[in-house]
Amino acid sequence: MTEETGDAGYRVGLFGSLDWEAPLPGLRSKTAILAGKKLRLVEFCAEFEEPTWCTRGHWGYVLSGAIEVDIAGAVHRFGAGDIVAIPPGETTRHRHHGTLETAVLFLVEDID
Repeated sequence: MTEETGDAGYRVGLFGSLDWEAPLPGLRSKTAILAGKKLRLVEFCAEFEEPTWCTRGHWGYVLSGAIEVDIAGAVHRFGAGDIVAIPPGETTRHRHHGTLETAVLFLVEDID
């Protein structure tokens, strides 16, 4: 869904109006497409298991909780207040390793 409001489209208020989607157990998200980018609010719970490696880039901010991500064989912890910056590519392939505490992230991604 794309929605722009107020201030000539510079202030966007859309996540509150979107429904949560649950593509896999332990994972839910709200997604919006705006200005050629995918904006996602994502919640990871303890039961989430990543089925495959991802080579897409992800940039964002951890709003709450804590997760571990395996990036090219090394596990990295991201907690509330951390910025996530994983560039695209095979050398930075990554997948969820574990949820330490239910985590909510705001992510910005290129549209596939």
